[in-house]
Amino acid sequence: MQEKGTISIHTENIFPIIKKFLYSDHEIFLRELVSNATDAVQKIKRLAALGQYNGALGELKVKVAFDADKKTITISDNGIGMTAEEIKKYINQIAFSGATEFMEKFKESKDANEIIGKFGLGFYSAFMVADQVEIQTLSYQEGAEPARWICDGSTEFEITEGNRTERGTEIILHVNQESEEFLDKFRLESILNKYCKFLPIPIQFGTKTEQEPDGEDADGKPKYKSVEVENIINDTNPIWTKAPTELKDEDYLNFYKELYPFSEDPLFWIHLNVDYPFNLTGVLYFPKVKNDFELQRNKIKLFSRQVFITDEVKDIVPEFLMLLHGVIDSPDIPLNVSRSFLQADSNVKKINTYITKKVADKLSELFKKDRKSYEEKWSDIGLFVKYGMLSDDKFYEKAKDFVLLQNTKKEYYTLEEYKEKTQGNQTDKDGKIVYLYTNDAARQDAFIQSANKKGYDVLLMDSPIDKHFIGHLEQKLDKIALKRVDADVIDKLINKEDAVAHVLTEEETNKVKDIFNKAINKATMHVEVESLSPDDLPVTVTMDEYMRRMKDMAKMGGGMSFYGSLPDSYKVAVNGNHKLIARILKTEDEAVQAQLAKQSFDLALLSQGLLTGADLTEFVNRSVSLI
Repeated sequence: MQEKGTISIHTENIFPIIKKFLYSDHEIFLRELVSNATDAVQKIKRLAALGQYNGALGELKVKVAFDADKKTITISDNGIGMTAEEIKKYINQIAFSGATEFMEKFKESKDANEIIGKFGLGFYSAFMVADQVEIQTLSYQEGAEPARWICDGSTEFEITEGNRTERGTEIILHVNQESEEFLDKFRLESILNKYCKFLPIPIQFGTKTEQEPDGEDADGKPKYKSVEVENIINDTNPIWTKAPTELKDEDYLNFYKELYPFSEDPLFWIHLNVDYPFNLTGVLYFPKVKNDFELQRNKIKLFSRQVFITDEVKDIVPEFLMLLHGVIDSPDIPLNVSRSFLQADSNVKKINTYITKKVADKLSELFKKDRKSYEEKWSDIGLFVKYGMLSDDKFYEKAKDFVLLQNTKKEYYTLEEYKEKTQGNQTDKDGKIVYLYTNDAARQDAFIQSANKKGYDVLLMDSPIDKHFIGHLEQKLDKIALKRVDADVIDKLINKEDAVAHVLTEEETNKVKDIFNKAINKATMHVEVESLSPDDLPVTVTMDEYMRRMKDMAKMGGGMSFYGSLPDSYKVAVNGNHKLIARILKTEDEAVQAQLAKQSFDLALLSQGLLTGADLTEFVNRSVSLI
């Protein structure tokens, strides 16, 4: 048997295009060929189960080998094999049925997965690394003859009688000069570990040395000898293929360590298992989140029938759950998946919605089942929950019952509980409940203490996401305002009808204002004389809540560049009812007046962390002289 032929009239330039445009992803040739071999083995297994193949199955597996001297890589299996006619059908025709369209559509392409997936080019990815590809195969069918196919990457092929004596297929790649990096044990093993670590059929890559018992020595101690054994590199039955009832916590934790060897144990996990209206299995873990979002992303691995595809899953997993770790496997997502496919596919959208629902259900269950444990994990869980509420309205509706607000006393409240706690004492004259918060409890301690003296509660909002979350809560919650505890003097933050009486006359008020303006002498500091409790500080420096939010948004690139260009502007609230102010008024020495005014102003700056450089040095020297 000998036959020569041409693959297609349109394909003169197709191999150079494969080599050129798949070059950035050329390691995937091994994924494609090992996946094909695995499919062939699974097919013979299936035929035997259906009674359509009655021969001995033998030990089903796929082997990968290389010969650095001969410059070959060989992928072999004992699957269903092919006849010469099947080679012509599957290798010669199908892959190139759309060759003209291929040339037009992909001459500008850089997405290897898109090219391979669109045109069934999995086998032909071999030509990314090989000058010549040979197939030796023998079909499982009774009376089948072995066949050999060879092609040098041009449009010509040759089919002759093969030399294989056992059922299955062997693909031999004669590696080209530019791809000799793949004739290396560690390089091949790393690719197999990346893509084939969880394939459902054993993958053998070379051999390894193990110690085997070998009798006893003269003293009766056991002896061992070194033996070569097959090196199977994959786990054919990973935990996401099992039922949750078969698994213990230890199994989930061990699998997590296998995926992320140097990570802390996760907080908890969700086992995904759905077969309608799409197929999806997987395990998603909630890690202990550090505050750097970017370090945590791209930790979810996407598989298709246990073959690794990618860890860039942002179109499958909702954006806010990109911080989760774990595995998703769906046969509904093709192996050679492109970004454009993910964005357009309706199954992917359904998977996205399903995962959101499962996560919300799990969090709700944890909250209801063991609130104390949930509160202990909140510093890690909170980021997910708040991020989800910001980015997904459906998730917000579920999460509003289990999102927690934490105050400076380390107490936790749901949204409804916190409203009940504060509405009696923190409602202003316009009927709005004011939630006070701090983003830096140590630095804003004086303001927190001032609020606490009034019986007001202060929330801790110091995570990277809270700047956004605060605004979101104000939009969603009716008649609620959030104000940072240092945004004004406490009586102005929650403005009530029963204001403290003003002890200064109008003339005295103007005089105090004039003394402070001269002493401070800064255009960015706006002095106001306020009627406050005598127990409050003599001077408080604050930045308006609205102005500060606008400036924060400008810093984060939120389209508020006008505010970003404005200098920081502060309000200097002088407490007209404090005895120090009365003392300043009684003092007739203008130098002493200025010194006391400047000292009390600097103390206010110091409490805000705003006193630095030469101003701080001057304050220290002045303090020493006053003592």
